[in-house]
Amino acid sequence: MDQLAGSRPSAVPVKVDSLYEKHRTVYARSVTGTFNNWRWAMVFLTQALFYGLCWLDWGDRQAVLFHLVERKFYIFGLIFWPQDVIYLAVLLVISAYSLFLVTALGGRLFCGYACPQTVYTEILMWIERKIEGDRPARMKLDAQPMNARKLRLKVTKHALWLTIALWTGITFVGYFTPIRELLGEIVSFSLGPWETFWIFFYAAFLYMMAGFLREQVCKYMCPYARFQGVMFDPDTLIIGYDPERGEPRGARRKKTAAGQALGDCVDCSICVQVCPTGIDIRNGLQLECIACAACIDACDQVMDKVGLPRGLIRYSTENALARRYTRRETFAQLLRPRTLLYTSILLAIIAATAWSLGQRVPLKVDVLRDRSTLSREADDGRIENVYRLHVSNTDDRAHRYLIGVSGLAGIEIAGPTVVEVPAASSRTVALAARVEPEAGTRGSHPVFFELRADDQEKIAVREKTSFFLP
Repeated sequence: MDQLAGSRPSAVPVKVDSLYEKHRTVYARSVTGTFNNWRWAMVFLTQALFYGLCWLDWGDRQAVLFHLVERKFYIFGLIFWPQDVIYLAVLLVISAYSLFLVTALGGRLFCGYACPQTVYTEILMWIERKIEGDRPARMKLDAQPMNARKLRLKVTKHALWLTIALWTGITFVGYFTPIRELLGEIVSFSLGPWETFWIFFYAAFLYMMAGFLREQVCKYMCPYARFQGVMFDPDTLIIGYDPERGEPRGARRKKTAAGQALGDCVDCSICVQVCPTGIDIRNGLQLECIACAACIDACDQVMDKVGLPRGLIRYSTENALARRYTRRETFAQLLRPRTLLYTSILLAIIAATAWSLGQRVPLKVDVLRDRSTLSREADDGRIENVYRLHVSNTDDRAHRYLIGVSGLAGIEIAGPTVVEVPAASSRTVALAARVEPEAGTRGSHPVFFELRADDQEKIAVREKTSFFLP
């Protein structure tokens, strides 16, 4: 038995494979070129609009302000009230169709040039490069143990990141609370609880997403990367590597050992090093690609150095790469039935919305009938119904409105027939309408209250209500 026990094999360690890939830090290399310039132009444009619009004035108020406390949205000369929620629905529809159109035409162009995640990641990476250096220097610094120099660089970088994040949070809240009022509250330490929460929440969100998660947001969190596939087709513009021209890869020599000519790809891997999501574009279309075109700029520079034509990596389509389309043929394929349909629908919705805004009357009236007393006899013997008119002036200047009523023979208003309402304000008017008892049959009759601005005849509304005769 002892011999048998001694002959048992010793325990063999079992190797367990993880179901999750270990995260690898992406050290994106800096790049220059045409598409990099376009990307930075979009950074400047989007951030100039974001940081600057809240400081523009329109009359005596902020030009763009979504005032939740007053329940009014100010966009230059337009004032939107809760009753205008239809325009929010239309805006969402326009955004959806714009997304469909841009994706069907150019893939993830929005991701590469205008997405807030891309824009703020680009800004924070620029700060990181200025402080810690380019890719090799950052890799070397992170591999070092902590010392005084590394601590100083890291603290400086994160202090600048936090400064940008906080100012961005303040600017964001400045679109919901007037920015000058908000800064006054910050200076006087009288900031409200919800403003405080959203400033720090938005700042922390930007600091985490653009500073630490970066490509992980695009690869794992962004839903656009997942459902973009249903909006792509073989004629959608993508960033593609030309394998027929580039393969087989190899260092730049005239001939391989076997005498076979090499492709144009010198296998320098610079296209991988500059990619902010860390993918190899030579492996084909991948959902992690955000179409930023950094690899195009990098590859074109390498092609210039080795004396080969540009365009080994370029904006193209799957059909164009497979069928060797010319540039003119490639762009001609973008105007196909699908994109023309999206464009037609989008233009029709935008035109209808613009017409609606142009015809929009800056006056809203809600008529509330006093239901506690259906009707009563007035001192002069006529029948009286009592109403409350809630008048909203959605214009950016004050108006004086004339009130009238119609719908029954001899109907008149007993009460104020004129109401003055300041700009972007509302006022409630209590009044009564009277008719002779023989003006109609017993029961409910439709009547109409008409309000008209005395300085502009086009500003007029007609609201239906009912008049009860006993």
